[in-house]
Formats: sequence, C-alpha cells, structure tokens
Amino acid sequence: MERRGLKFLLAVLFLFAIVGLPVDSPAETGNGLETLRETSKAFTAVANKAIPAVVFVNVEKTIEVGSAYGGRSPFGFDDSHGFFDFDEDFLERFFGYRQPRQRAPRKYQERGQGSGFIISSDGYILTNNHVVGEADTITVTLQDGRKLDAKVIGTDPKSDVAVIKVEGKNLPKIELGDSDALEIGEWVIAIGNPFGLDATVTVGVVSAKGRGDVGIADYEDFIQTDAAINPGNSGGPLLNLEGKAVGLNTAIFSRSGGYMGIGFAIPINMARHIKEQLVETGKVTRGYLGVYMEPVKPELAEYFDLKQNQGVSVNRIVPDSPAAKAGLKAGDIIMEMNGRKIDSPQQFKNAIAMVEPGTEISLLIYRDGKQLTKKLEVGSLSDSSFGGDVSEISQQLGLQVQPLTDELAQQFGYEPDEGVIVSRITQGSIADKAGILPGMLIVSVNRKNIRSVAEFNAALEETARTKKALMLVKYENFAQYVVLQLD
Repeated sequence: MERRGLKFLLAVLFLFAIVGLPVDSPAETGNGLETLRETSKAFTAVANKAIPAVVFVNVEKTIEVGSAYGGRSPFGFDDSHGFFDFDEDFLERFFGYRQPRQRAPRKYQERGQGSGFIISSDGYILTNNHVVGEADTITVTLQDGRKLDAKVIGTDPKSDVAVIKVEGKNLPKIELGDSDALEIGEWVIAIGNPFGLDATVTVGVVSAKGRGDVGIADYEDFIQTDAAINPGNSGGPLLNLEGKAVGLNTAIFSRSGGYMGIGFAIPINMARHIKEQLVETGKVTRGYLGVYMEPVKPELAEYFDLKQNQGVSVNRIVPDSPAAKAGLKAGDIIMEMNGRKIDSPQQFKNAIAMVEPGTEISLLIYRDGKQLTKKLEVGSLSDSSFGGDVSEISQQLGLQVQPLTDELAQQFGYEPDEGVIVSRITQGSIADKAGILPGMLIVSVNRKNIRSVAEFNAALEETARTKKALMLVKYENFAQYVVLQLD
C-alpha cells in the first residue's frame, strides 16, 4: 500500500511540476503566449474590418429542358448525349424516318449562391464568372441585412473574373493589395459564405504561388492556400494581415466535394487588371505574340547550361504574328521579358496577356547558344487567328473553343492541326444538351475542315442563315456528326 501511495504521490508531483512549469518560467512562456495573442488580435482586426464588405450573392436562371426523343435515339438505344439529333431530311433520306414534332420544352428555375466583396463605396463588387456569368437575376445581401439587386458590368470566362454592381453610397469596401508581394508561408485569411453560412472566416498560409496547371480557366496563375475554402466561398476575398485583398477565392481541390486543405485564389493583381477593363469597356482585351511554347526540357537546359525551369522553349511560330514579324524562330528559348525572368509557359502567357496591345516589349532569348535581344510590338488576341473572341453564333450555341496546341494534342491523343478543342460549355446550352464536352475536338463545321479559331468562327457564319450547325466531333477514338439547332 505504501509503495502504491508513493507512486501516486510521485505522479501527482510530476504533473504539478509540468503544469506549474509556466509559473516557474514566466519569461519564456509569457513571450510566446503574448505573440499568439497579438496574432489572434491581428486576425480579429482583419475580420472585423473586412466582413461588412463581403456579400452573399444569390443568382437565378431559367433552364429549358426537353428533347424530341426523350433521351432515346430513333433506333431505340440510349441517346442522352443527343448525338442522333440529325435533321429531318437526313433521317428520311437514309432511314425512311421522319422526326416527330418537338415537344414544348419545360422550364424550371436554377438557383445558385456564392460570395463577392465590395471594392468601391459606390457599389462595384468583385466575384467569379462561374458565380454570376449565366444568371438572369442577381441579388446581393449585405452584412447589415439589406438585399440589393445587382447588374453584371462584365465577365471574363477565360480568367473566371466578374464585376457586378449595386446602387449605393458610402458602402463598406475592401482595399486591394499587391499579390506579387505575397510570400509562401505568409498568413492569409479567407472570408465568404460556404454552404450558405455567411461571414465565415478561415485562416491559413500561402501554400504555393503560380499554379498554372489546375485546368479551371484559360489564364491561370493561382495562389494556393490551406485556408479552408468550401462551396459558396467562390468570389470571396483572400486577405493579408493588413486586411487588403490579395486574392479572389475561386476553387478547391477535393475528392469529397469539401475542404481537403488545398484551395485556389486568383491573384488580385490579375483580377484588378481585368476588373479595370470590364468597368471601362465591358470586355477584356489581351496581348498576343503568336508563339507555341513548352517548358525547357532538361537535356536542352543542360546543353545550354541553364537552370531548371528557366525560360520557355518556342516550338512553333504563327505566320504573320507579332513574333514572326520580329524574327522569332522555333527553337528559341525566351529567358526574360522586360528584364523579368520567365519561369514557365503559363507565366509567360499571362504576362503577355496583361500587356496592352500596341505596347513594345523587349525579350531576351537564347538562339544557338547565343544571347539575343528582340524588341517587338504586342498584338491583340481578338484580332488574331490564334484565339480570338467568341463569336455571336458560338455564344448562342453555348460553346467556346481554343487552338489545338501540341501540348493539348498530346494530352488528349489528337493529331496536331486536326481541329479546335472545346474549352468551355455553357450549362443548359444547345451544345450542352447535345452532349458536347470540354476536351472534345471539333474537326469540321458545316462540312468545312477547320484548323484555327478564326476558321471555326468563319464556318459558323453559314449557321446564322440556316439556323443549324453540322459539326464533326471527335473524342478519343470516337467520331460523330452532331447537328446543333438554333432556336
């Protein structure tokens, strides 16, 4: 008994020694606790300042559904993708089948929600294109409970940035910071409305910068963070400890649909540049060089004694492009633009896109082991055959295409110069109902072979008259003609 009591006494004394250790060492633990308190106060100060300017965005859109065959082909098997929606003459001529009359489509209201944040006292709000881009009506709820109707000022699907506006004066706002100054490991704070829970604050660090291979948008330079981001956070701000927005929360990586520690935000410097154009003109104009490029391969870097991930390798030049006129050649390695080092094709693509067309830039390149400087005037992407604006007919059909680069051809198993690749499909659109998906290849339009976005848009001009678009669509080893019927 005495021995058991002694063991118990020693255990209690040891416990008191541990618990009492901070009392014995106030200098050591006091400083650590005070640091934590100050950090906590910083988070609280940022939240109190920013929350009034973070808004709840509710959207509604009318969706029409209905099919001539109710998801079945005229031959009896499943056709949920609509690949057999041929025109009546085709069916009667080859199969003696006359398409039944189209039933009146059913309509229903589709609702969605997301976040946004006020960036000016007169009501301009920054959010994501995927939150508001296809909405018929937008309602914004402020933290004080006010519900205001919002209108779309402009959207940019290629970056997933959108600007909306509510009528108001002296509204709370969030100041925009400098995302280029962010460092990996720096504290950041995300605020939004995940799962409809308004004014939710989460804290984390910058996990990585310059993520350009996520596959969310055409122009990517994401900030990666472990601050919890969930569905409904889209469009909310990512803030630094000064309370300034350094990112626009956009997406998460998840196998479950919820938070897994990896979120992505558009750098605020990119979002600001796009916002300014949308507010001024309602659209975005991007710079253009006309080069196909890839990362510098290790063997090439070793041959030229280059560091890893330094520069981009040019593998093709678009004829009559600014790059061609300046004398750039396949095999060139672009090292710097205006004195700034180039790390990856995505970074260089983003940098050129943000240059105003007509601006002269300086490129440092390696050619045959020698260093050269090339000066050239940046062109406009909308004026090029490389990836121009989406045509009106293409918008009505609900699909967007981009050039089939060597990288995309290799990724999807297509032949180079075989067509254009589908980059985006509008939900509920004609193309969506026909089963066309991003990643599919459009080889011909209205019986005309296409190799560029310009040729795709030109081939669609006939559709404005006929109200039909006959497309040869390819995916992996499958190819099928699809007829898209305009309303």
